[in-house]
Parts: sequence; C-alpha cells; structure tokens
Amino acid sequence: MMRSLAATLTAALVSACTLGPDYKRPQITAPATFQYETKDAAATADTPWWQQFQDPVLEQLIDEALKHNTNVQIAAANVEQAAALMLQTRSQLFPIVGYGAGAQRERTREPAFASLIPNYPNPASAYQAALQASWEIDLWGRIRRQSESAYANVLATDEARRGVILSLVAQVANSYLQLRGLDAQLDVAKKTLQTYKESVDLFTLQFQYGQVSMMNVAQAQSQYETAAAQIPLIESQIAQTQSSLAVLIGRDPGPIVRGKSVYDLQLPQVPAGVPSALLARRPDLNQAEQQLVAANAQIGAAKALYFPTISLTGAFGNASADLSKLFSGPARVWSYAGSVVGPIFTFGAVSGQVAQAEAAQNAALLNYQLSIRNAFADVDNALIANQKLKQQLDAQVKLVAALQQYNELARLQYDGGYTSYSTVLQAEQALFPAELNLASIRAQLFASAVNIYKAMGGGWVGQADQLTGSTPATPATNALPPPLF
Repeated sequence: MMRSLAATLTAALVSACTLGPDYKRPQITAPATFQYETKDAAATADTPWWQQFQDPVLEQLIDEALKHNTNVQIAAANVEQAAALMLQTRSQLFPIVGYGAGAQRERTREPAFASLIPNYPNPASAYQAALQASWEIDLWGRIRRQSESAYANVLATDEARRGVILSLVAQVANSYLQLRGLDAQLDVAKKTLQTYKESVDLFTLQFQYGQVSMMNVAQAQSQYETAAAQIPLIESQIAQTQSSLAVLIGRDPGPIVRGKSVYDLQLPQVPAGVPSALLARRPDLNQAEQQLVAANAQIGAAKALYFPTISLTGAFGNASADLSKLFSGPARVWSYAGSVVGPIFTFGAVSGQVAQAEAAQNAALLNYQLSIRNAFADVDNALIANQKLKQQLDAQVKLVAALQQYNELARLQYDGGYTSYSTVLQAEQALFPAELNLASIRAQLFASAVNIYKAMGGGWVGQADQLTGSTPATPATNALPPPLF
C-alpha cells in the first residue's frame, strides 16, 4: 500500500501544473537617442563620478554617508525582512516535520466489575511520543506562484535599497555644492559690505567738512544696509544646509568641514548612454519591473484557489501506559491520512481574488511604463539643464566683468567731478546681485552634472553600494536560493 501511495504522489508531482500567465517583459518603445544628447559625453557612468570634482572633502562626506545614513540602514533591513518572508513562503513547498510528547493521569468512575479485577488501573496513566509530518501537494502551483511573487518582492526591495543609495549620493553632493555656493555668496556679500562701509565713512567725513550733501551720505548708507540685510539671510541658508547635510551623513546637526571653493571645483564629464540602457541601469525601473513580476505571479496563485487542496498527514511514535515501557514492547503506533478540500460555491470569494490580482497586475504594468517615460524625461531634463546652465554661466561671467568695468569707470568719473554719485550708486547696485547670481549659477551647474548621473544610473551605484559595508544577503548576491518554479 505504501508503494502504491508513493507511486501516486510521484505521478501527481510530475503532472503538476502552474496556473496563471508566465511573466514576459512588456514591449517598450525607447527612443534611439536622448533629445538633448551632448557630443562630448564620456564613458563614466560606471565610475565613482564624485571623484571628478577633485575635492577630498566631498569624497569623505559621501563615504561617511554611505556608511552611516539611517535611510540606507532602514532599506537594508527592509530587504532582510522581504527575504525572510520569501523563505517563509517557500517553505510550504516542503513537508513540515515536527514532534510531540504527552503524559496524562486520570481517575474515572469505576464500573461495577472493577472490584472483580485485581489491580484495576484507576487512576490510569498514558504516555506518548511521536514524530508528525504534514505536506500540502502543490498540484496547481499556488505555492510556487506565491514563492515566485515573494522572490520578485525581495528583488524589488533590494532595488529600492539601491535607489536609496543613488539618491543619497546625489543628495550629499548637491547639498555640499549648494553649501559651497552659499559660502561664495556670503564672501561676496561681506566684501561688498566692507566696500560700502568705506563709502559711508568717506561720505560722512566729507559731509562733516561740507564737501558733499546729506543725500550722498543717505545713498551710501542705503547701499550698506542693503548688503547688510543679505548676510543674515545667506547665513541662515548656510546653517539649514549644514544641518540637512549632517543628517544625511549620519551626524547630529553641526558644522561641516569645507574643501575647495565653488570656483576651484572641477566639472564632471557628461556620462554617455542610450535610452534603452536605462532599463538595466536605473534601480527604480528595475524595482517597478520586479513589482510587475510579483503581481503577475499572484494571478496564478489566485486562480489555483478554484481547484482542490490536497494534503497528507502522518505520525509515527510510541504510546504506553507505563513510562518505563514507552520505547519497548508493543508500544509503537503510526498513522497516515490524506485529505482533499475544494470549493463548490464561493459566491465570488475566489473570482474576486482573481479579479483583484489581475487589476493589480495591470496597475503594476502601467506604473512600469510610466516609470520608464519619467526616466527618459529625467535624463533629457538633466541634459538640457546642464547645457543651458553652461551658457548662462558664460553670459553671467561676461555680465559681471562688464559691470565691474562700469563700476570702476563710474567711480573714476565721480572722483573727477564729471558725474553725480547716483551713477556710482546705479553701477554698484547692479554689480552686487550679479556677483551673487554668478556664485549661485556655478553651484547650479555642478548640481546639474550630479543630476545627470542620478538620472542615468549606472555601475557607479554598485560601487557606492560596496562602500556601505552592509550589503544585505539577497538573491541578487546569491546568498539565497531562487524559488522552485
């Protein structure tokens, strides 16, 4: 009989099917090139691009952030949680073996003939110990589809972790660049304030000797106060940026060490790439696809509920009324059983789950397609911003140079008595904001290069991942076996 049961099980497993659609990557129409592709692009997408700034302080901040950022640690814990859930789901493919032992002593109401039996056992004792096993035969592939879905969720969660790393490196770099741009603006404001102070002192002295009117003193004073009002605003922005950067690198809010100025940093090269490569290079796209895989597998798991569940149970052990004879004599007991449970009328319970799974799969597909379109737009936006900021910076440099010359000529004409002080005031009022904008545009240009690398993704994310020092054990690193499907 046991041989017949084994043969039946073997035949059932061989003929087992997996319900639901197998995953096939959707057809994606990608443009041949990016809309604003540059001609001087370089193959730098797989290298640590932040080293191109040639600022050791920036490199140290990114390294510290990768090791201590809380969001990276949370993302790693989420991957471990998803991997544990996958193992839990996958375990249903195999028999569950356990053990049990018990002891009981009971006194019952004695029958009338009990007095006729010598040493009638009342109270009576009972002891038992047995191994137990149960197994659900995955004949329709429900567990295999659930295991496939859980495995895809692990990969999606790991891609989400890699996305956190991508965003973190870009955020640290952008915050540092913004900080250095604000530092440059603060230097401009302080130098301008000192120049205006000298003018106020000079005109105050000249007014005391009757050489100028009080209007000149008031005009100089207004300039001074205008520059003075900018300083606390910039200092507030610096303090806020420092606090944000400190949190990113895993520190309490506090001062940040500075490296090269915004005028000494090197501009990274634009990385080369084609739109179709984004499907493998961007973690968010890989995450969206794995979510689609998981949703697709849930359709098969839901459809399997239409069919009966076949389960086997068994036990093997010993039972005795005497503890000393539990493992000797005629104490051995065993049992095995099978059960088939299936639905007849569910009144929409199963069909509702199937419809829900199909709708979730459709939503995941649309999300994947939308993520791809957004990725193409991100790269185009980053490329055009970089190109136009270069042009804007060139124009701003020329504007500042022209205003500086205008300011010098206006000052010379005023000192020579050929023009009024209002001309000098007009020149200085135009130069001050232009110099502030120049520092801001330089920082924005560097940030645009960061955004290009963020939008394109690439092998640099894997190199940054290695710097975290805490890559979780995931199927992507072959630390877990794939599901059986």
